[in-house]
Amino acid sequence: MTKNELSEEEIAASIPDLWQPLTQSQREYLAQNFSIQKYKKNETIYCEGETPTHLMCLLDGKVKIFKDGVGGRSQIIRVIKNKEYFAYRAYFAQENFVTAAAAFEPCTICFIPMTCILHLLEENCALGMFFIRQLSVDLGISDERTVSLTQKHIRGRLAESLLFLKDTYGVEEDQCTLSIYLSREDLANLSNMTTSNAIRTLSNFASEKLIIIDGRKIKLIEEEKLKKISKIG
Repeated sequence: MTKNELSEEEIAASIPDLWQPLTQSQREYLAQNFSIQKYKKNETIYCEGETPTHLMCLLDGKVKIFKDGVGGRSQIIRVIKNKEYFAYRAYFAQENFVTAAAAFEPCTICFIPMTCILHLLEENCALGMFFIRQLSVDLGISDERTVSLTQKHIRGRLAESLLFLKDTYGVEEDQCTLSIYLSREDLANLSNMTTSNAIRTLSNFASEKLIIIDGRKIKLIEEEKLKKISKIG
């Protein structure tokens, strides 16, 4: 982990939501405790069972939060996008991590000690509201995904995952190619299905001209039809 070499202006641009409610003295304190770590593709960021110590914010790249289930099968719980905070829930709950995190692709993450965050929370109630909102949003997303992954059929789950990836990471200049290139295994783990089912369902979507597959690139051609498949499950 490298110590922060950014100016206060650069830190403010990196973590705007966290920075904005702070006073000048609190910003100076945060800047002194701000550090940066780079990760390679597929590198582990934290492991299930570890003790949380830092708030993390993704500055660049893409990150997956996952959990190994029965038989070692992995389930992707959520994906993290730029300027999104993670790894702090377990600390507030006074427990070890119940999930793990890894880099989908090379990424840059800022680390702020949770002891620093607690100090700021004691002084700034607006910062407390920020974390309440973040946790509330995460809980709502988790509730929706629980229903989707347990009640929808395979086609509905995969269509929802493709749309979810578009909403999270956007598309390339052609306005239809997803800006994330997942392995079929990762796509299956995100959709709660086997890799073979993910491959077969993707092929069916391609045959129906809903998507175009080019290696790991996926183009969404008929987004409205995918939304209908996702909705009816």
